[in-house]
Amino acid sequence: MKIGISRLHFPVTTLGPGKRIGIWLQGCSIHCEGCISVDTWQFGINSVSLEEVKILLELWLPESDGITISGGEPFDQEEALFGLLQFLRPYEKSILMYSGYSFQQLKTKKEICNGWIDVLISEPYDYKQPQTKALMGSDNQQMHLLTDLGKRDFESSLEKSPEKKLDVQFEKNTVWMTGIPSNGMTEIAEIAKENHIYLHHTQGVIKLQKP
Repeated sequence: MKIGISRLHFPVTTLGPGKRIGIWLQGCSIHCEGCISVDTWQFGINSVSLEEVKILLELWLPESDGITISGGEPFDQEEALFGLLQFLRPYEKSILMYSGYSFQQLKTKKEICNGWIDVLISEPYDYKQPQTKALMGSDNQQMHLLTDLGKRDFESSLEKSPEKKLDVQFEKNTVWMTGIPSNGMTEIAEIAKENHIYLHHTQGVIKLQKP
């Protein structure tokens, strides 16, 4: 089975408690304006064997505190997603998933109903909304604690304000920033520009380019 993967990282400390495995799936049909990850929208690229992904994850899972799955849109490749969840579930690590679909659209899916996901953050990102909820990019988004494991690991997150921190990974000429920065990449790019550093990024509302 093939699965579209944008990137995999460990450890990720900004998208859930502890040191988590971050899995970003490739491909999204929702296309929220202001999306911070427009690079994950395209389908038909970065397709790899699910077995290859499992081999890498097996190296990280013993040291991890949980898994966070984002994208892209995970439910746009549901068969591969379910294969991934079937592999991850026996490790008994909390699984947080982000989806741009509404909970109304997702609530009858087996992944939601049958305990394959511990925590779901649903609803499309809206860059015009305030950003006062921990782990969420805009206040219209909703956190659903679906299992006891999810409640154990994430219940306190419902009472927290957003943490203003990022994980940073360097890969050749690319810098990956993981987390949910205030005002997306706009504030980061503006601060960098003040220091004569020009960041090219894929956020859907604004792109700052060197004059």
